[in-house]
Amino acid sequence: MSLLLLARHGNTFGPGDKIVWVGAKEDLPLVKSGEAQAALLGESLRERSLAPATLVAGPLKRTRRAAEIIKAITASDAPINIDKRLTEIDYGLWGGKTDEEITAEFGPDAVANWRDHHQRPEKAGWKPDPDTLKANALGVLADMASSESPAMVITSNGILRYFHTALGFAGDAKVKTGHVCAARREGEAWRPLFWNQAPDQLPELP
Repeated sequence: MSLLLLARHGNTFGPGDKIVWVGAKEDLPLVKSGEAQAALLGESLRERSLAPATLVAGPLKRTRRAAEIIKAITASDAPINIDKRLTEIDYGLWGGKTDEEITAEFGPDAVANWRDHHQRPEKAGWKPDPDTLKANALGVLADMASSESPAMVITSNGILRYFHTALGFAGDAKVKTGHVCAARREGEAWRPLFWNQAPDQLPELP
């Protein structure tokens, strides 16, 4: 059985910063608290002797840096493989805008429709299309099925929503910054273990 860990990068905003939608075009680095979140995840994995044997990250600064921190703390020998399929969604006209600005332009339900119901807005210029994002997630999972275990994928919240579906999880697909998810490969299928867990509250892995 192979273990797959999926993590969201840490914070890209500090105290007092304007909180906006950050997609593929908003290539922000981790702030101090975001680096601390990655370090906490790395320490939690080290305590459980879970140094990634396969480590894959999206190409944006925030996911690359999270992978570097986790690799260093866990003393993983795995190279960091950068996979463009893990690039966050391009949020088009929403990118760089606050929830309030989006609500004013796209209506009162637009943000909640995505966050709570996984419904993309119309005429907002998001890309790639949902079929491509689904195919990307399935392609990465196919690669992870034959990779050395434990395997770790570091990406962003929008992309993780497609892994949530592909892995057969139920419930809320959101992943908080610095949080982690897990599944096991059993035969030809993935078995969901947990979703959106804080690094310092990880359950025992069966």
